[in-house]
Amino acid sequence: MAKPKLRNVPNLSARAIPGEEIKVRVTPKAAKDGIVSDPGTIRITVTAPPENGKANGAVRSILAVALGVAPSSLTLRRGQASRDKVFVYSP
Repeated sequence: MAKPKLRNVPNLSARAIPGEEIKVRVTPKAAKDGIVSDPGTIRITVTAPPENGKANGAVRSILAVALGVAPSSLTLRRGQASRDKVFVYSP
């Protein structure tokens, strides 16, 4: 999957703690890809449709860019078919 084209990506590298859960709220089929970090909440919008894991892959890529880690080091623990997802970072 190609790297998402993002601007003004927040630096979330402090949240890249091995084994720590990263809770995310996702909006699929949005007008553009983006990420916003409020205290306690990470909101990600993706243009990908929620079909066959396309949106989950896009979310993983965007979150990896913000965390400064490889997408393969993020595992989706909960929320495969939900807007509320939980990822785990494992280097």
